Amino acid sequence: MNTKQNETLALHAGHNASDTQGTRAVPIYQSTSYVFDNAEHAANLFSLSEPGYIYTRLNNPTNDVLEQRLAAVEGGVAAVTTASGTSAISTTLMVLLKAGDHIVASSSLYGGTYNLLSVTLPRLGITTTFVDPDNPKNFEKAVQSNTRAFFAESLGNPKLDILDLKGISGFAQKAKVPFIVDNTVATPALLNPIDYGANIVIHSLTKYISGNGTSLGGVIVDACTFDYGNGLFPEFTEPSPGYHGLVYHEALGAQAFIAKVRVEGLRDFGAALSPFNSFQIIQGLETLNIRLKQHSENALVIAQWLEQQEEVSWVNYPGLASSKYNSLASKYMPKGQSGIVTFGVKGGFEAAKHIADKTELFSLLANIGDTKSLIIHPASTTHQQLDEEAQKSTGVTQDLIRLSVGLESIEDLKQDLKQAMS
Repeated sequence: MNTKQNETLALHAGHNASDTQGTRAVPIYQSTSYVFDNAEHAANLFSLSEPGYIYTRLNNPTNDVLEQRLAAVEGGVAAVTTASGTSAISTTLMVLLKAGDHIVASSSLYGGTYNLLSVTLPRLGITTTFVDPDNPKNFEKAVQSNTRAFFAESLGNPKLDILDLKGISGFAQKAKVPFIVDNTVATPALLNPIDYGANIVIHSLTKYISGNGTSLGGVIVDACTFDYGNGLFPEFTEPSPGYHGLVYHEALGAQAFIAKVRVEGLRDFGAALSPFNSFQIIQGLETLNIRLKQHSENALVIAQWLEQQEEVSWVNYPGLASSKYNSLASKYMPKGQSGIVTFGVKGGFEAAKHIADKTELFSLLANIGDTKSLIIHPASTTHQQLDEEAQKSTGVTQDLIRLSVGLESIEDLKQDLKQAMS
C-alpha cells in the first residue's frame, strides 16, 4: 500500500531513475515502435502473456510514467492516457457501452461533453437522460433496464456545482453500473472522487494538470473496484472477437476495463497521447498541488471582490459563504475550490460579451486551468450550440462570464476587470 502524500507522488510516482540511465527527469521516448527480442517475444506481447512495449498508439515509456503517476495521485490502480480530455471521455464510453445502452448523466456538464451525450452518441444507439445533480436521488429515478453508466463532473463547468459524490455512488452501486467522474476542474490536488465511490475518473490533462496551455492530453483512471462480471456487461464476460476470443473479466479480473481501454480502445479509436505532450504534462503535474492552492486563493479573493462591484448582478464560486454549494465544498474540497469563477453582469448578453472583449490580462479564449488568467462568454461560444433551455440546465445564462483565475497579482486582475466593466 502506498502511504506517500500526493505532493510526493506527483513528483516521483512511476519513475525509477535507475531504469533510465540515472536521469532525474523523465525522458521523452520519441519512438513510434519498439524492437522485439525475437518472434516468440513479439507473440507473447500481442497475446498479453508478457508485459512490454509494442507501438506508441498502445503504450510508450514516457506515457507509462505519466499513467502511473496519475493513477497514484487519484488513488486509482491503473490509468491510460489519451490525446485529449474529450477523447478520454469518448474512449471510455465506447469501450464500456454498446448500441441500446443508456447513461444517466448530470445536466451540469461542459458543452462539448453535453453535445457528445445528447447528439453524437444517440446516432450510435447510446442514449442519455440528463438529471439535476443537486439531488442524488435523481440519478436513481432515471435508471432504466438498459442503464449501464452514471456520468458526472465533480465540479461542474461552468455551473460550479459540487456534487454529493458519495450519495450518487450509492445509487450507482444499487443499479450495478460504474460511476464515471470527470475531475478536471477540481483536480486530484483538491479532490479524489475514488474516495467517495467513483469507479472511473477522467481528466482533461490540458487544463490544470498541464497548467501552462501548451499541451493537449487526457487520462482515464480506473479504481478497479467495479465488478464487470455482474451479468450486465457481456463484452467483458464473453469471448471478444476483437481480441482473439479473450474473456476480459476471466483473464484480467478487476483490471478488465482499463486493459480493454488500452488493447481495444486505443487500438481501434487511435486517440494516443504524444510522448512529447506527455513530457510537458509531467512538468505541470509536478507543481499541481502548490498551483491549485494559489489558484483557489486567488479565485476566492476575486469572487469576494466581484460581489462588491455595482456592475455585477450575481457571483458564483463554491468557496463563497453565499454559495449554495459552500457546505459541500467544506465536505469534499476543504483545501480549496479551484480557480474558476462565474458571474453575471447587468446589461445581459451584450454587456457580458463587451467585458470579455475588453480585458487585457484576462485572455479571451476557450480554455481553463492556465497559469495565466482567462475569460470567456459561454452563451456565445462554448455552449452556443445548445438551445437556451439546455444552456440553463448546464448553468449557462446569457449574462454569464466565466473566469479562469490565474497566478498574476490579485490587484492587477482586479484593475483589469474594473477597466473592462467601466
